[in-house]
Amino acid sequence: MSSRFYIPSALLSVVVGLVVATGASASPVASAAATCTPPKYPGSGYFTALSVTKTSCSTGSKIAKAYYTCRTSGGKGPKGRCVKKVQGYSCRETRRSTSVEIDATVTCKNGSKVVKHSYQQNLD
Repeated sequence: MSSRFYIPSALLSVVVGLVVATGASASPVASAAATCTPPKYPGSGYFTALSVTKTSCSTGSKIAKAYYTCRTSGGKGPKGRCVKKVQGYSCRETRRSTSVEIDATVTCKNGSKVVKHSYQQNLD
């Protein structure tokens, strides 16, 4: 009688193993979105958050820094806005400003690839 229970137990182990393996193969879909460590801020302030969808954290960091460069270039300074594509990404910014700082959230899209970052810019 114990062998009768042993065979189904072995079969159950195989089924559980297959289910776990199937779940593991589905993980690239689940890992399509990621929360990343924000890069070092190039100016007076800091990046507060960075997340990516269907691209890498490395690309996300590059886009966030390139957006900063676009936003502050051409004599615009820290209050400037970026109105052109950044490395192929179209970006939209929502900001809340006071007399001493800007707190903003930026969403950049290139097809299905999305980079979201937020920053706090000091207005020294």
